[in-house]
Amino acid sequence: MHIDVQTLKSWLDEGRRVNLLDVRNPEEFAICRIEGSVLIPLHELPRRFSEVGNGDPVVVHCHHGPRSTQATLFLRERGYDKTWNLAGGINAWSLQIDPDVPRY
Repeated sequence: MHIDVQTLKSWLDEGRRVNLLDVRNPEEFAICRIEGSVLIPLHELPRRFSEVGNGDPVVVHCHHGPRSTQATLFLRERGYDKTWNLAGGINAWSLQIDPDVPRY
């Protein structure tokens, strides 16, 4: 159910189609984002989850992981079988992959 930041980076470098779903709030999204991410705050996911493509893999992230874990479980319960939580969230992405992504 979890994917690490190195694996996600490899997928993106290989050109794999991946839906990046950011479930943080708009204020956090304004501070930093992973390029290509789509924002659907966790509290809006129950009414907006149909906006998430169900064909390609979905990688969900938040700041550190708790909200994205909830979102991943929610989507998997609704048939989004190729959905993974980004372990460590955008914070891990900034620390291990892209230091230009601001930390907060």
